[in-house]
Amino acid sequence: MRLNTLKPAAGSKPKGKRFGRGESAGQGKTSGRGQKGQKARSGGYHKTGFEGGQMPLQRRLPKIGFASRVARFSDEIRLHELESLGADVVDMAALVKGKLISPRIQKVKIIESGKLSKAVTVKGLKVTKGARAAIEAAGGKVED
Repeated sequence: MRLNTLKPAAGSKPKGKRFGRGESAGQGKTSGRGQKGQKARSGGYHKTGFEGGQMPLQRRLPKIGFASRVARFSDEIRLHELESLGADVVDMAALVKGKLISPRIQKVKIIESGKLSKAVTVKGLKVTKGARAAIEAAGGKVED
């Protein structure tokens, strides 16, 4: 068997209809386009979703959803997650190492959620007022 001798099976690729070759060919005169109208003309067609001038469905429905471009690179950390981290100094590198954030995250904010019982030092991260108070109440400190 050679590549230049390969052919499709007999009858598997029927010949296409030859349009506009006279009435005796079966597709003459209007060539299967029906009578007059936009679709009967050459080059005459309309865009997808066109409804004859009526407001199309995709424009009648409300727009929904929003994808923030900032959210991909920012994250929030809760106080009880700092507790589970097990590090005395909490910074971006410690959070990535502890798998609390992915390496692509650029901005982190610590929020007051849960309880913090051990003292930790927070470096280079944003902290809410409530979280700052909770960290300092536990004996830790926040370094900006």
